[in-house]
Amino acid sequence: MAFYSSSSGVSTTMATEKDLANDIVINNPAEDSVSDIAFSPQQDFLFSVSSWDNKVRIWDVQGGVAQGRAQYDHQAPALCTRWSNDGAKVVSGGCDNSIQLFDVQTGQSSQLGTHAAPVKSLSFLQFGQANAEVLVTGSWDKTLKYWDTRQPQPISTLMMPERVYTLDSKQRLLVVGTAERHIAIIDLGNPTSIFKTTQSPLKWQTRVVACYNEGDGYAIGSIEGRCAIRYVDDEQQRKSGFSFKCHRQTGSNRAPGTQGQSLVYSVNSITFHPIYGTFVTAGGDGSFHFWDKNQRHRLRGFPSLQASIPVCNFNRQGTVLAYALSYDWGQGYMGNRPDYPNVIRLHPTTDDEIKEKKKR
Repeated sequence: MAFYSSSSGVSTTMATEKDLANDIVINNPAEDSVSDIAFSPQQDFLFSVSSWDNKVRIWDVQGGVAQGRAQYDHQAPALCTRWSNDGAKVVSGGCDNSIQLFDVQTGQSSQLGTHAAPVKSLSFLQFGQANAEVLVTGSWDKTLKYWDTRQPQPISTLMMPERVYTLDSKQRLLVVGTAERHIAIIDLGNPTSIFKTTQSPLKWQTRVVACYNEGDGYAIGSIEGRCAIRYVDDEQQRKSGFSFKCHRQTGSNRAPGTQGQSLVYSVNSITFHPIYGTFVTAGGDGSFHFWDKNQRHRLRGFPSLQASIPVCNFNRQGTVLAYALSYDWGQGYMGNRPDYPNVIRLHPTTDDEIKEKKKR
């Protein structure tokens, strides 16, 4: 099943570089590739950035100017970062197998805990009778761990089918994507067991999962330039689930010297708009696109910026999309040239780009 470009033809959905002219550009936000970006749930322009130079930095944008507010270190590349719901703490995980906790008020960082292998993905969520805030961390040691950030030992450890590559949570739903294309679905009403394990419908390695705002399903992005729209309920999946191609260069938008080929890029990042429930994908081709899964069409596509986008994220109101132009390690160690761009851009979103269009 393909996405329809728009009811009035392809051209209306494609943006131009002029549409990126108002982006705020942060040059050299890190000394190596950016791995993750997360906004404060309490402030529109405060965000954390984890990177392969072992650091997590906190940036603040005031009057269109970005300022570094704080930074702290891992002992190896930092792979993921998130904020507590009150905006008081930043957490991160990395290749040093540790989970670091940073207090925004005091500027102090401390080690919350560890895994037996790199920590690839994490998220804050609410569960239990008290709806307490809990941190979940996923690692290449094939486990999920739940943490109360005031305690050094995990509340619970849950075995996964394989190494954890990605996870996301909305409402009572937690979805984990692992190696070998396994997808583990967890009901946060019963967080210490897997509700359902399924296989990704995409043929190649999972790069990212992202949950719908309603908590009834999730999107999967893979390395073969495909995205799958999935639902937890089997009946709804049969009715509404589908997959589509994206982040591929064919025809006139191919790179020079590659005529006659279709170039396929990884879908590196998917995130849902916090208000409208539409979503954005970003990929190894250096472009990002806004989509409406319910009407099955692309709302707006942006031209390639000639460097891969490893991650993108909306701020709390969805008025800003932050995205990194940075090496995504898709070509392995050899692909990371010294002159590769390393930039974060903040794109002010418009309703025309991200709000679902009513059926005519």
